[in-house]
Amino acid sequence: MIYFKKPIYVTRPLLPDLTKYVVKLEEIWNEKYLTNNGNQHKLLEKELKRHLNVPYLSLFNNGTIALMIAVQSLRLAGEVITTPFTFPATPHVLAWNGIKPVFCDIDITTLNINADIIESMITPQTTAILGVHVFGNPCDVHKIQEIANRYGLRVIYDAAHAFGMKINNRGIGTYGDISMFSFHATKLFHTAEGGALAYNDVYLKDRIDYLKNFGIKNEEEVVMPGINGKMNELQAALGLSVLEYVEDEISKRTVLFDTYKRLLSEVEGITICSNMSCYPDEIVHSYQYLVIKIDKELFGCTRDYVYAQLRNNNVFTRKYFYPLCSDYPCYKHIITASASNLPIANTIVKEVLCLPFYGDLTINDVEVICNMIRSYRNSGFSK
Repeated sequence: MIYFKKPIYVTRPLLPDLTKYVVKLEEIWNEKYLTNNGNQHKLLEKELKRHLNVPYLSLFNNGTIALMIAVQSLRLAGEVITTPFTFPATPHVLAWNGIKPVFCDIDITTLNINADIIESMITPQTTAILGVHVFGNPCDVHKIQEIANRYGLRVIYDAAHAFGMKINNRGIGTYGDISMFSFHATKLFHTAEGGALAYNDVYLKDRIDYLKNFGIKNEEEVVMPGINGKMNELQAALGLSVLEYVEDEISKRTVLFDTYKRLLSEVEGITICSNMSCYPDEIVHSYQYLVIKIDKELFGCTRDYVYAQLRNNNVFTRKYFYPLCSDYPCYKHIITASASNLPIANTIVKEVLCLPFYGDLTINDVEVICNMIRSYRNSGFSK
């Protein structure tokens, strides 16, 4: 018996009322201005600064280019300490900037870079720490900043999962030197493709905006070697339309999250990893992902078995982030990529599973998915 006749995907893009988007497209058609800091771009930048509660923000065509330019803008070199448990873009932007990623193991609870280990990995070549707010769980921003201050290091956060997050009523994008937000279609807020950098230093604004536009200052001056990272007007208009629906989407996801939590949190061997309540600070979560961890010894079968069985029943989950970045051929030669250096990450990567989570899901959908997962308990260690 297949429980779902139509596929249930891990996420679906939040799409606005098409007529509202068309209105914005008509504005673009009338203005005949498609890119390079047009009116839609300016308005979205203004609205996102307000929504994210950050003083300065620059928009980009995608999050990876934004993160590359974050590294460039801070003039990083040598080595940067980061996590192996993340999307490929995180270490790749270091490699593209000629920087050696130094992999630090993760915290077993939050799944973020383990701030207690970072200091032991600092060398004379270290210039920065690149943390990731994994699944919308914030890094230990206070301890990381203390370490950075002590050693004169820069701090960048990959906040791709952390749109709208706050710590003690402070926007997540105000921590560290720069935070990158991804606006890919799979994210809570999106512009189909897109991204942004948020930062506190007004002096970074010009440098970042030059770097994303070929280093062009004006019609007759090119002041640095830049790249094309501009967000166009069509993307910005979509973002403005989507932004109107974000709060409603969060409300729907809150109900779904509570349903997952009610049905799975008491199941032995299953831990809900997103929207953790283990922080001493007051956290406003992003509701980006719904992620569980499956302990095969306690649950009685492996994550991969659950993944395969759900897939057989038209429920498409994701093994985020499998494999570890440290296992990619391009990084395996790095000493810190060895499994012995990353015992927690190498355990967690075999246990986590990202479940379907988006506003168009029904409570009944979630209940069926949870019942399916519960039925797999004690299906055998070999599976």
